[in-house]
Amino acid sequence: MSDQDLVVSINKALQEIRPLLAFHRGDIEFIEFKEGVVYVKLLGACHGCPLAQLTLKSGVEELLRARVKEVDRVEAI
Repeated sequence: MSDQDLVVSINKALQEIRPLLAFHRGDIEFIEFKEGVVYVKLLGACHGCPLAQLTLKSGVEELLRARVKEVDRVEAI
């Protein structure tokens, strides 16, 4: 899969989780994909939320790893 195809697939998967984040007045922004790691920025109420790390690992990372086999992990910046 090309890098461009990977970015499209990652963004498509992130679209699936956005409604859940929006329900809590949050959002997520894709920053980059590098060496198996997806870098994102948590926005709105998600930024600084005590449960953000749980959401990131148990929600976003699991979804991305299931949808895009090249993704190893997700990190917030």
